[in-house]
Amino acid sequence: MKKHGKKYTAAAAKVDQNKFYSSQEAVALAKETSITKFDATVEVHMRTALDPRQADQQVRDVVVLPHGLGKNVRVLVFAQGEGAAAARSAGADLVADDDETMKKIEGGQMDFDVAIATPDAMGKVGRLGRVLGPRGLMPNPKAGTVVSANDLPRAIQEAKAGRVEFRLDKTANIHVTIGKASFDPDKLHENFAALMDAISKARPSGAKGGYIKRITVTTTMGPGIKVDPGEALGLEAIE
Repeated sequence: MKKHGKKYTAAAAKVDQNKFYSSQEAVALAKETSITKFDATVEVHMRTALDPRQADQQVRDVVVLPHGLGKNVRVLVFAQGEGAAAARSAGADLVADDDETMKKIEGGQMDFDVAIATPDAMGKVGRLGRVLGPRGLMPNPKAGTVVSANDLPRAIQEAKAGRVEFRLDKTANIHVTIGKASFDPDKLHENFAALMDAISKARPSGAKGGYIKRITVTTTMGPGIKVDPGEALGLEAIE
């Protein structure tokens, strides 16, 4: 069994493993128990009561976190002609509108965090599925990353501002980043509230009974903090 270091042990001692914390308490405690020398990422992990094998129990949506993710988000846009020009004008970090760039991406050059595409470019993008798919970078209409050329400025701006996709994985869990340990506790909580509001609204039609069974907040390498699911699911995003 893996042994934890002194820093982790000291941080874990501050967390009552038998208690379900309020969301406000949980994010504050996550900050307090962050043990890394770098600015740790704050993560939310949810255990659902869903069956990933059922089509009517899928969860996949996006949320724009009000205070972003605390990092510079690099956006790649697959587009052609006017769409490519619009992407460059809107601040895309990279525009793939030529064969040379497509070949670089196919070869594994992945210096971007979000990929957006226009519908007319998806024919070429489809061939990159084996490279983009495993990294969660494949543009998808359901995730709002396949948009018209006219909608590119909005999509790029939202991606850079902190637009986060969440989805049910094969083990019936959902994992989402909500910011950095250096964030003000209130800002972290507002990001958490926006996420939970979106999670509540994304409840699939096939969900029965309790939708979210467990919620844990943690930081990179830090201890997990249990959150009261009922309280968390009752949160609403601050407009």
